[in-house]
Amino acid sequence: MNTLIAYFSKYGCSEKCAINLSKKLNGNVDLLNLKKSGSIDLSKYDKVIIGGPIYIGKISKEVSQFCSENLDLLKTKKLGLYICGMRENDYIDIQINASFPKDLIDNATSVEYFGGEFIFEKMNFIDRLITKKVAKVNNNVSNILEENIDKLARVMNNIQ
Repeated sequence: MNTLIAYFSKYGCSEKCAINLSKKLNGNVDLLNLKKSGSIDLSKYDKVIIGGPIYIGKISKEVSQFCSENLDLLKTKKLGLYICGMRENDYIDIQINASFPKDLIDNATSVEYFGGEFIFEKMNFIDRLITKKVAKVNNNVSNILEENIDKLARVMNNIQ
């Protein structure tokens, strides 16, 4: 089976998670960085996983646009979804529901939260300032949830 992981990554966390996930999936896996190219022939994929980061409560416009432009075809695929971010608890469900069309969430085999990172060296000045004020964080923090990446991989590997 052929699997596509389509993702957007602003500072590298969502890409790191996509690469990690790709190594755990069976069959042929292609990665599509929506930051570089959003055009691909989805008809050659049996499974599609879509993911990206949450900034200020929203997923990137590249992920939203990819989902909107391919909604009908994506609904016919075995689908996985993920978000990356540094929020916790009940807010994660709110972010997931705000990030993807309801049709995709309802159709998805697995929807996961992969955690996130604050890597200040990669951030621009404004994002560093916002992170320090809002998250009250002054140093690099990594909270990537490997167990959730493993869970999404297991679910996607078990569907035919």
